[in-house]
Amino acid sequence: MDKDRLDQSWTTVPAAVLFDRDGTLVDDVPYNRDPRKVSPVPGALEALERLRAAGVPTGVVTNQSGVGRGLMGSVDVYRVNRRVDDLLGPFDVWRVCPHHPEQGCRCRKPRPGLILSACRALRVAPSDVVVVGDIGSDMEAARRAGARGILVPTPVTLTEEVEAAPTVAPDLLSAVLLALGKSLEPAAAGDGR
Repeated sequence: MDKDRLDQSWTTVPAAVLFDRDGTLVDDVPYNRDPRKVSPVPGALEALERLRAAGVPTGVVTNQSGVGRGLMGSVDVYRVNRRVDDLLGPFDVWRVCPHHPEQGCRCRKPRPGLILSACRALRVAPSDVVVVGDIGSDMEAARRAGARGILVPTPVTLTEEVEAAPTVAPDLLSAVLLALGKSLEPAAAGDGR
């Protein structure tokens, strides 16, 4: 990792960790309506198991504009989310924005609505929550909600999004280790402690 902007306040275990879905927890399949195409990213299950072992609630906050665009229905999103839950869950909370980007809703990231709603459902303060995502809108939503953000870049992440991110991790497991206040050095060495 070429930059570690982790501050000392991250030494406490978060009240919850919220994840973006596509590109963060599972491979990004644009407007996916087929549960058979759901494939977890490397290290996803181990990362989530670490959080659950530490007693940290987990959730998913995801934009699904394919519904608003008429490319899929809410049932399609539910079926894909159910598959993610089957492979990686159970998650304590799911929040989905089905709106078209031009609808101006309050929930669509980079707006904070999904994160704030998830925090209310979990009864935790946003300032005690970590949000993990793969693009700038995930980090901006975290910032606007008052949560802490960790960016896990993918090939679609823009250079300026990496530069603007408050914290950057090389992969999902490393992001979770950071959220738990662990050093990235063991993860890079392969033992993950």
